[in-house]
Amino acid sequence: MKNVLIVGGGFAGVWSAASAAKLRQERGLAEEELRVTVISAGDDLVIRPRLYEADPDRMRVPLDRVLGPIGVRRVAGTVTDIDTGARMVTAIRRDGTTSKLGYDRLVLASGSQVVRPGLPGAEHLFDIDTLAGAATLDAHLRRLPERAAEPGQFTAVVVGAGFTGLEIATELVARLKDLAPADQVRVVLVERLDAIGPELGEGPRPAIQKALAELGIEVRLGVSVEEVAPDKVRLSDGTVVPAATVVWTAGMTASPLTSFIQGDKDRLGRLDVDEYLRVRGLRDVYAAGDTAAAVSPSEGRVVMQSCQHALPQGRFAGHNAAADLLGEELVRFEAAPYSTCLSLGPAGAVVTSGWDRDVQMTGHAAKELKRAINEQWIYPPVDDPAELLHQAGPKAEVAGARAS
Repeated sequence: MKNVLIVGGGFAGVWSAASAAKLRQERGLAEEELRVTVISAGDDLVIRPRLYEADPDRMRVPLDRVLGPIGVRRVAGTVTDIDTGARMVTAIRRDGTTSKLGYDRLVLASGSQVVRPGLPGAEHLFDIDTLAGAATLDAHLRRLPERAAEPGQFTAVVVGAGFTGLEIATELVARLKDLAPADQVRVVLVERLDAIGPELGEGPRPAIQKALAELGIEVRLGVSVEEVAPDKVRLSDGTVVPAATVVWTAGMTASPLTSFIQGDKDRLGRLDVDEYLRVRGLRDVYAAGDTAAAVSPSEGRVVMQSCQHALPQGRFAGHNAAADLLGEELVRFEAAPYSTCLSLGPAGAVVTSGWDRDVQMTGHAAKELKRAINEQWIYPPVDDPAELLHQAGPKAEVAGARAS
């Protein structure tokens, strides 16, 4: 029996598993001949790109209804060690017992996490990095009307004006107005650099600035947060903003599990992988999603940490891990051209294409596209093994890339 072990139950992990299972089916192999296993701490695929929205508990899909029908074994546990020499992964199961899982090929698809700051009062910060974090913020917002009236009761400070910061800041305008009169709602966006959406470039910036102005969001550039209290924030320029809600979105890093894998890593902690998504120097280990510094060959750039790139990387990594075990030719990673679709809350959205971020669409038409992406396109088929396998594998990804 040969074993493909996938660490992580996010987008990259799910599509790695589906693609390995697809190759197994195409070769007429039994599950016992090529075992595909996913180990994940949670029972759900969290639809992480939607965690800026209200009611985040809805943003998940049961893994067993995706993976079970295609014969993928799932282990619920938290990985605590990866020994690439012994080809062994150690995990703590929910009952507290320790399990050791061997592998012939490993796909590390354990995602990324927000970088929490060490500033005074950091325990008062909220984030939308995980389902638990987003649910905590959602519950906090819903309790705000029950609090005694005070300055900043319905003020939210969002730290970081990148992709996530912009989406949660613009969404918070509507979420807070559902709870309080509009004249009591205030959203302040804080960015330590001197530009909105620094990683998004100049292209979409006018549309973003227009949306922020339309929504009445205050923008503070060139400053950072120095201290947080339950009812206020002190900025680096000495300004004190009364605020009951402070959301931290500044900075992401790859899963700490990458520290168990030898090899070069980029500034985000992502593993250096070759054109097949195999970790350089380790024949038995692949990486996909936010743990991999994968290069898009057609564009000659390292891809972003995003759902857009996690899905195709999973399709290639899972297929290649299984193909490697079966002595078949590996498939070079290829993905659709880079694009972005940024939600701007009630002000709509902005869609760009290419690394120059040429604006293709704005306003409410762009918002409809964002809804389609968030609510349909990124969801894997549930209880439908035939459709899941149809969408899996690198050939499906390449066909989509060529058609786009």
